[in-house]
Amino acid sequence: MKPATIFAADHAPLNVGLLVMEETNALALASVVDPMRVANRRAGRSHYLWRYYSVAGGPVRLTAGIEVPTEPLGERIDCDLLVLVASFRLAEQATPALLARLRRLAPRLRAMAAVDGAAWFLARAGLLDGVRATVHWEDLEAFAAAFPAIDVRRDRYVVSGDRITTGGAAPSLELMLDLIRARQGAELALSVAGTLLYEPVHAAAAPQRTMSAARIARADPALGRAVAMMEAAVEDPLPVAEIARRIGLSPRRLEMLFRARLGTSPGRFFLDLRLEEARRMVTDSRLPLQEIALRTGFSGQAAFARAFRARFGGTASALRAGPPQ
Repeated sequence: MKPATIFAADHAPLNVGLLVMEETNALALASVVDPMRVANRRAGRSHYLWRYYSVAGGPVRLTAGIEVPTEPLGERIDCDLLVLVASFRLAEQATPALLARLRRLAPRLRAMAAVDGAAWFLARAGLLDGVRATVHWEDLEAFAAAFPAIDVRRDRYVVSGDRITTGGAAPSLELMLDLIRARQGAELALSVAGTLLYEPVHAAAAPQRTMSAARIARADPALGRAVAMMEAAVEDPLPVAEIARRIGLSPRRLEMLFRARLGTSPGRFFLDLRLEEARRMVTDSRLPLQEIALRTGFSGQAAFARAFRARFGGTASALRAGPPQ
């Protein structure tokens, strides 16, 4: 008898179906498949079996121009775990027919997973209601606003019962290493990570970080912690003096670090970071501008509008409207 969860020691092969959507990132797909391939090779046996599916079958073109041959997704598929992998054109591809099929398939599977933008499909199908979930950090605010019944987390990946979601390619690799560790043991998981030259350093619940903090931390760990703290407090900005206190520096020392490493003050950097996030939300979501102002730490629309114009030379509403036709 199979264990209730796929995250349990099990010598039987795990059958995995990969539902690949058009214009998926190749790295997102490889982050799921390659750990299974390496696990099989390192173990000398087929711990994992997988097949590629698409809505209609036939070749699916990835963003890199690679075409993946697939089978059509039927009403019944022979797999324990169905992994949806999607990156772009999400709303266009989330057709009522596909969502209905996912709902019918869900009770017949041991688990369903969504990689990168694919959480939108499960959410639109109602398959994430009442559970914890994540999505790529660029979509977190819009995703949470669109689906209030979902407990949206900033985690790199989330396992919530038989629903699994990841924030992108690297978290998906970490998820697969955890799956291998749970099923076949730590030794094989470490062997797979070593083969892929990947050093596992992130736990599932580690927050998704933008590249600025990760890059800066390599040059100066204290400065990296300060930037990560700023990224985590965009909606409710901390005073610079409080950030300095929390990382064990004086405000003057933090000011000197920012000036020396980044050529700007901590306050200016924090404001620019919030405004860059506001600009992303203006272009990538349909949130009202007042809501965007609040989500990026501005006390009101007027203060937001002044700061936005000073930083980008135009208004948020004009940016959203796009260039004149």
